[in-house]
Formats: sequence, C-alpha cells, structure tokens
Amino acid sequence: MSPLKKKKSVSKPTQRSSKRPLQRVAVKHKKSTAKTRSNRLTPAFKPVSISVPKHVLAVIKALDEKKAEGIRVLELGQLSSVADYMVVATGTSDPHLRALRIAVENALDEAGSPARGIESQKESGWTVVDGIDVMVHLFRPDMRESYSMESLWRDGMDLPVAKLLKA
Repeated sequence: MSPLKKKKSVSKPTQRSSKRPLQRVAVKHKKSTAKTRSNRLTPAFKPVSISVPKHVLAVIKALDEKKAEGIRVLELGQLSSVADYMVVATGTSDPHLRALRIAVENALDEAGSPARGIESQKESGWTVVDGIDVMVHLFRPDMRESYSMESLWRDGMDLPVAKLLKA
C-alpha cells in the first residue's frame, strides 16, 4: 500500500442488550416568576391634548360638511418653512373640488385668516389653498394617488381627524 492511501475503518453499529424500550423521563419545570407579555401590565397612556388653531379646525369642519373624502391633517411644525399644517382631502369630481375650495375659502374668512393664495387649473384634479400657516390640498382620487402627498410628508405628525371634528 502506498503511504498516501490509508485504510478506512468501518465501525459496526452496536446493538442494545436491554429488553425494555427507551422511555422518556418527564421533567417538571418550576413556574417562572418572570413577567411575560401576557401577564405584564400595560402602561397607561396619557391622552395627548391637541391644540390646533381655530382656522385649521374651521377648514376641517368645512371639508367634512361638504363630504370630502379621506381628510388627513399633518402637523409639519419644524419640518417646513411654508406651513405648520397640511390638510389633504379628496373630492369626487371637478365640481366637487370647486365646492370644497369655496368652502375652505369661506371657512378661512370666517375664522379671521383669509386665504393668501389659490392655485387651480381647470380640470387638473388638484387645487391648493394657501392659508398662511395651513396648506390645503384638494385632489380627485386618481390625482391623489398619483402625487401621494402624504408619503412626501410622512415625517409630519398625523393628527386624528375624528377628535378634531369633535373639538
């Protein structure tokens, strides 16, 4: 034999001499005193008080009264130098967008903070109302999906519209 080739040793399986089958021993565990998710107390959350200017509340209520869909309010705060709040809503058609725009303008006027500017092109599907510290974007459903304004400003705090409407 050459020194490079070594003989492989083959081992034969050993047979058990016991006549009884193997049995598993049941181990009893002590009850743990650690808190698990199921028995851990959940912390009590303090309700967050939302302080929104009255003209922003007036805009939200006007949009709700005119049956705007998908109203979202984002607090931009330090994220934007353009506005502190952004309101995004959907109108079902171009005439509905016009009605929503007029309702927003009237709400701002009545709240003592008239709109500074309005940008809308005929049948564009998008209208912007600049209320100085609140920007209101009104979209048709297809345009809202296309521009996805909420995802552009996802760092802003999303305020609960249902609570704001009750205020």
